[in-house]
Amino acid sequence: MGKGVHLGEAEQLVMAAIVMAGENAYGVTIHENVNQLTEGSRNISIGAIYVTLDRLEQKGFCRSWYSEPTPGRGGRAKRFFEITAAGSRALNASVERSTRIVRGLAGIGGWHDPNLAS
Repeated sequence: MGKGVHLGEAEQLVMAAIVMAGENAYGVTIHENVNQLTEGSRNISIGAIYVTLDRLEQKGFCRSWYSEPTPGRGGRAKRFFEITAAGSRALNASVERSTRIVRGLAGIGGWHDPNLAS
């Protein structure tokens, strides 16, 4: 991953949600997974999810395609997403960076969260 390529919190959440959804990664499931990851502590609209997905696709971190239209959706197609190799590298680097931050904070006297890294 090149210098200066970093994921923001929303991008990291959305990419993790895509990974969680697997082959069923489309707007609604991604939105549900983001809510699960944040445990409801952030109210991210479905519109914000799509803005983030478009930005990630422009960066080359995910790709999308449309399914065949289905009668159950009024003849509309679903837009599916998957993480690209570059996106996987970016997500891994972001998670590693977050882990280093947590470990650094855990080493500071007086700061401890038992739910985080030991």
